[in-house]
Amino acid sequence: MLFYRAGMFVIGPESAGAHPGPTCYRKGGPLCVTDANLCLGRLLPEYFPHIFGKTEDQPLDKDATVAAFHDLTIVVNKQSLEQKGREYVPKTPEEVAMGFIEVANEAMCRPIRALTQAKGHDTSRHVLACFGGAGGQHACSIARSLGMKQVFIHKYCGILSAYGMALADVVYETQEPCAHTYSADNFQYLDARLGELTQQCCEELQRQGFESENITTEPFLHLRYEKTDCALMCTAAKKPSGGTAMTHGDFLSSFLDRYQSEFGFTITNRCIIVDDIRVRGVGHSAVPLENNIMQADKPPQVEKVVEVFFIGGYRDANVYLLENLRNGHVIPGPALIIDKNSTVLVEPDCEAAITANGDVSITIGSGAHRIIGTELDDIQLSIFSHRFMSTAEQMGRILQRTAISTNIKERLDFSCAMFGPDGGLVANAPHIPIHLGAMQETVQFQIKNLGNGIQKGDVILSNHPSAGGSHLPDLTVITPVFYGDQPKPVFFVASRGHHADIGGITPGSMPPHSKFLSEEGAIFRSFKLVENGIFQEEAVTEALMAPGKIPRSSGTRNLQDNLSDLRAQVAANQKGIQLITELIDAYGLNVVQAYMAHIQANAELAVREMLKEIALKTRERTGKTLLYGEDYMDDGTKIALTVDINEHEGSAVVDFSGTGYEVYGNCNTPRAVTLSALIYCLRCMVGHDVPLNQGCLAPIKIVIPSGTILSPSAGAAVVGGNVLTSQRIVDVILKAFDTCAASQGCMNNVTFGDEDVGYYETVAGGAGAGPGWNGRSGVHSHCTNTRITDSEILERRFAPSYMHICDVFTSLVS
Repeated sequence: MLFYRAGMFVIGPESAGAHPGPTCYRKGGPLCVTDANLCLGRLLPEYFPHIFGKTEDQPLDKDATVAAFHDLTIVVNKQSLEQKGREYVPKTPEEVAMGFIEVANEAMCRPIRALTQAKGHDTSRHVLACFGGAGGQHACSIARSLGMKQVFIHKYCGILSAYGMALADVVYETQEPCAHTYSADNFQYLDARLGELTQQCCEELQRQGFESENITTEPFLHLRYEKTDCALMCTAAKKPSGGTAMTHGDFLSSFLDRYQSEFGFTITNRCIIVDDIRVRGVGHSAVPLENNIMQADKPPQVEKVVEVFFIGGYRDANVYLLENLRNGHVIPGPALIIDKNSTVLVEPDCEAAITANGDVSITIGSGAHRIIGTELDDIQLSIFSHRFMSTAEQMGRILQRTAISTNIKERLDFSCAMFGPDGGLVANAPHIPIHLGAMQETVQFQIKNLGNGIQKGDVILSNHPSAGGSHLPDLTVITPVFYGDQPKPVFFVASRGHHADIGGITPGSMPPHSKFLSEEGAIFRSFKLVENGIFQEEAVTEALMAPGKIPRSSGTRNLQDNLSDLRAQVAANQKGIQLITELIDAYGLNVVQAYMAHIQANAELAVREMLKEIALKTRERTGKTLLYGEDYMDDGTKIALTVDINEHEGSAVVDFSGTGYEVYGNCNTPRAVTLSALIYCLRCMVGHDVPLNQGCLAPIKIVIPSGTILSPSAGAAVVGGNVLTSQRIVDVILKAFDTCAASQGCMNNVTFGDEDVGYYETVAGGAGAGPGWNGRSGVHSHCTNTRITDSEILERRFAPSYMHICDVFTSLVS
């Protein structure tokens, strides 16, 4: 579905489905991407069956689609004129529809980039395979955006799933658990088990009617490094057995190659564990494939010539029927290739060729270079919003892929973001809500504290609460982005990850009884983790072990995991720098920074509209625009909030005066955490997708009295403030705005360990009910957004400690 919200072109995530479907389906549906393609001439109603309307015997209704886009264009032009003034040039309905297509294409590129990056692949080195009836209309544009040079479209792309099922082989798999190490001592056992499972597969497939000559088998081992939880299912099909390998093949080489490809590193001197043994048997289908089509002996037959709208205006495009095309036919764009189940758009500067099997292979040209100015364009605003968010998301994928700890790789307790030259948040991937505003405070502190001391080749490590930290285990790694001959950073990128242990008086660095910050682990304010391009391993190791100098305290209990995860955070930042640099190369520094400011202004606009709406409802209900909420900690400490909304400006003063004093414990909350809670709540209350950036806080004046539990002194313990008080702050904010009932009020934390190992995670609670929905139990809510570690993983990695905890819990229950 298509929306125009707060000056942005928005695609989905709502869908009209098959009923009522798009506007052109004649069932009163909303404007959708299908309508945009129809409006632009990329779909031709005369080639569609008459199956639409309530009686299901009508053609596509292009007139209704054009009329709906005409109405939407009036809205777009009116709002844009109010925002930009007389210099604004009104858009045509075709330009509006084209804008939605551009945004839709970029929205589809985001998950492709993220998923391929997660597997360690480069999209530009692959072919875009296209399927579905609508896929061919977007394939050329998406491939160009992803840097791909080739698109492959199967002749049955519109019904590929059904066609594939008809040709599908029958697969039967057998699997059994294993806990042996992958070593020569166990090769005989592993080979024997694989042999037994292979026999079971063959017998089952023969029972289903397959002859032995039509059956193939492939052995797999589910391998992982000891003390990690990311296992890879590995085949030795392309790794024949050597003198030191198993009879079934060299699974070690397969595992190392795949681990290097997916995670960017391997771990030396670490045992490899076989979690599972699996054999896949395949009974090959005897269904014959179609024969090759005839060779072309004359030019392709043009059915008609139609006008299709592209950026810049209408272009004449030839129309071809796929059934009339032959092997070797070459079709330059712009053109439409139509089949009974799909329409393929060959864009200008692209060329389609028909293969021997009757499929379509499209070569993607570079396309005309498009000049984008610094002035605000609402279509480009939406596209840049996706590009900035994609940068943060891909950073997160790199961090997850290259980290080694359970907390980051499995529980996903991390966040990645990009920031402007002033340290203002530009885009924060939707990772951990409690990190949203806090990371901005951290970056801005470093800019103020280090000034010109931030040089190219430097990477800064920080976790101190007074420097924008949330609590000490959340280590933030910040890298400046320099470009060309610019003397100062043009952007910053940062990644924040929760390290399971950084020292302190208890394993897991989450002591329930800490009174001072120094008891909670290693402290970094403005630490050069990388200086002049050199990773400062010795210095950071010394700092991580420093808490051991304090009586009753210990240095980090997971040093190697700390170092590995810090390197992963540096690598994630480097990916962000690469993506930002590519964006600047494509558009220019002035344009990229201009749209950074435009996107922040757009988020501000969305929040102002939300505040005006809340002020109106509040005045209707109470006669005033003053909101108030309060709640209490378990020790009686009060959290008070007064919100005074200016209904004309759409601004507000958020005042925490009346909140209780700093406590002699660890439930004190850094100012940055309160900002994170506020930006999270504002983002939720807006009610639709808006960029997560500093613009959300621009209409807000925040008052947090010093010396309170929400703005404690520099040496105060804070480890509980991040995971307990933060939830109470959210509850108070949502209560003041009369949004929903309270959550469980805590992230519910579990930590255990000894002198050699420490572990910590949140185990969730519940979410409160609201207008139109019920509350939920046993879910992560609000400031925590992590996964819960499987009990099997805990048992495997921390068997003695974990089993002891289970015994204690069992005793308590009984």
